[in-house]
Amino acid sequence: MARRGAPGKGVSAPGRGASTRKRSERHQEPVAVTVDGGLAELVPDRERPHAWTLLLDGAPQSHVDLDEPSYLSFEYQRRLGHVIDLAAPPNQPLQVLHLGGGAFTLARYIAATRPRSTQQIIEIDAALVQLVRRELPLDPQARIRVRSVDARAGLGKIQDGWADLVVADVFSGARTPAHLTSAEFLADVRRVLKPGGQYAANLADGPPLAHLRGQVATAASLFPELALAADPTVWRGRRFGNAVLVASDRPIAVAELTRRVASDPHPGRVEHGRALADFTGGAAVVTDEGARPSPAPPPGAFS
Repeated sequence: MARRGAPGKGVSAPGRGASTRKRSERHQEPVAVTVDGGLAELVPDRERPHAWTLLLDGAPQSHVDLDEPSYLSFEYQRRLGHVIDLAAPPNQPLQVLHLGGGAFTLARYIAATRPRSTQQIIEIDAALVQLVRRELPLDPQARIRVRSVDARAGLGKIQDGWADLVVADVFSGARTPAHLTSAEFLADVRRVLKPGGQYAANLADGPPLAHLRGQVATAASLFPELALAADPTVWRGRRFGNAVLVASDRPIAVAELTRRVASDPHPGRVEHGRALADFTGGAAVVTDEGARPSPAPPPGAFS
């Protein structure tokens, strides 16, 4: 789930094949299909000829530019893009697990900016996957595998130490399912990560930020290094919005992440270390027994 941000700067991706472009040109009107998660709509971006926004039940989920997959429009996706950029030296291939697929925006970004990367997408909504594959086809040369199973069940099938990066962006009815918020879930994420690998999650919350504080406290119980990026108005508890959590067993490039987030079209703020620990305010670690879905956004939160 995302709030649409201002257009950002993207690194030009390699040229796309004519077949992909011709396919996108045939669909310049909105496409609406009922999927398992509700009504999925693909709406053309009138400012970018081959770009589309995916909405689920009216909530913006993803933005894709088929001609320039390294272009990230949504604020939270730009911030996840910064995490991806800093996860390894430029152009170095990564092994990446995506929990939640949407329109495969970040997988496309990685394929464009880090050729030869190997990626797995776990997206429970098989009808949504079918829609995206048909209307917004992936580059056939990209090493991307998509599996339509529950995110936690799919995570459990990944071998130990496989991933350089695990990206979680899972929403059901605009809320993160409860079983993807617990310490037990994050323990399985850590099992899948290589030493030095990173976990990056798109979280959404609003005043009084109890869910966000609980998620930081839960991640801190398993990972020694954390950083959290969000819009200043979200930090101050003035509105509902997205925050990107980064966790690792080794130091994160916090200074460069802070600089990049502050330079975004909609500048954000990164907290880490003592300031982030203070932000949690003694929040309890979330366990499977007491886990709850993330809060529902108020009406008009992402309009």
